[in-house]
Amino acid sequence: MANMATVEYLGNLRTQAKHLKSGNLVVTDAPTDNNGRGEAFSPTDLVCAALSSCMMTIMGMVAEREAIVLKGLTTEVVKVMASNPRKIAEVQITFTHPALVATEVQKQKLKNAALTCPVALSLAESVKQTVVFNF
Repeated sequence: MANMATVEYLGNLRTQAKHLKSGNLVVTDAPTDNNGRGEAFSPTDLVCAALSSCMMTIMGMVAEREAIVLKGLTTEVVKVMASNPRKIAEVQITFTHPALVATEVQKQKLKNAALTCPVALSLAESVKQTVVFNF
């Protein structure tokens, strides 16, 4: 197992993660409601965005296998925070594809893929995942 990333604390509640294979960088800031500048994704924002990205990736695998054109699929992601302790209470993800051409069986396969992606299965059961599919 090889290292996949390094993360550096830059000060002022900001970090920078570097993906070692590609060199891509991701900067995080603490959110404005938690003493930060809110000029970048917060770490909890990234968790929610990662859930959406993971769902789409696994759906893409199903789409390729089923010869479904998934390009154009979008999501809106809403993060609901809890306090005491401060943590993600709920992630709301709404999928939209205005022109998806798929059978009902294929659509169900896509939905099942999303709901069982690795990130979805890795989050604590206390994190509510509310997912809506508009296709």
